[in-house]
Amino acid sequence: MCRSVICVSSSRAFTYLLVIWVLAISAQGSVGTSTSFCTESKECLEYELICKTDEYEVRHYSPTRWISTDAEAYFMGVGAAMAFRRLFQYITGANEGGVQMEMTAPVLVKIPEDSKMWGPAIYTLNFLLPAAYQENPPAPTNDKLYFTEMPHMDVYVRTYGGWMLSIDSRSHTYLLTAELERVRATYNHSYHYGVGYDSPLKLLNRHNEVWYVAEGQPVCADPQDSSPSPEVETKRRS
Repeated sequence: MCRSVICVSSSRAFTYLLVIWVLAISAQGSVGTSTSFCTESKECLEYELICKTDEYEVRHYSPTRWISTDAEAYFMGVGAAMAFRRLFQYITGANEGGVQMEMTAPVLVKIPEDSKMWGPAIYTLNFLLPAAYQENPPAPTNDKLYFTEMPHMDVYVRTYGGWMLSIDSRSHTYLLTAELERVRATYNHSYHYGVGYDSPLKLLNRHNEVWYVAEGQPVCADPQDSSPSPEVETKRRS
């Protein structure tokens, strides 16, 4: 017989691997119709919810292709605005063939972890390509744009409302990292994502997120807690 703590840890590891296997064989695509908090776009990034605690969610994302561009700025909002214009021109016809595409969600802003409050940083803005152009997207005519291949990844997610401004983003980033450190989670410390789902025209019930990419097996419960892990959900979410 094994000790109870070892048995619980083994059970959690087995459950996690089983869920990932189920997700891998059941996923039918990563770009789907809008539901839940992604309400303004016809196509949204889909994910599988692995687990949820009081402070964060753990999600699994399948590989997807994005159109990306970089902008240097002192504030995330300024850099995102500069980059947004280039990407919006791409989806409205500034590409080989003059193809026009509808806006998708979310918009990802890759934020370097060593960025300072009063110093410039390189922000990378990413638009999710529609499902019809995931395989063969038209090439951009602006040489500052490029394609990004997002791999399979597990992500720690913290959600907040309002506007995705530098101060709010930093505040929720701090709260998420504090909790991840408390539960001794391993994740990529070199960058995180600011994630927005809503257009500037939407004033109420806005939805924003902070993402950190998990490394190794995600932590779904406090390691000091010997009770079973939170219930694992395998329902497709978007």
